[in-house]
Amino acid sequence: MKIIVSILVLASLLLISSSLASATISDAFGSGAVAPAPQSKDGPALEKWCGQKCEGRCKEAGMKDRCLKYCGICCKDCQCVPSGTYGNKHECACYRDKLSSKGTPKCP
Repeated sequence: MKIIVSILVLASLLLISSSLASATISDAFGSGAVAPAPQSKDGPALEKWCGQKCEGRCKEAGMKDRCLKYCGICCKDCQCVPSGTYGNKHECACYRDKLSSKGTPKCP
């Protein structure tokens, strides 16, 4: 009985470690990484890039116009937008750390 329990514990540890390793490898190769802003720091290239990134970020927002407004402001200041429609703010520290005058997160 002890041998069976030991084998099951060992097998589950192997499965967990292999899934963690595959997640780390996929992140290392940029599967969910933030795309860098264009080389042009100002002007129409940055506006177009931010517009595209914010459209993706705000596509599921309840108040899409407000989301696009604040995402655009944050994108122009930070020159990055986190991937996905919610969360992932660890990908862009500036975006994560921006606060409104009330002390709440500014960037969606």
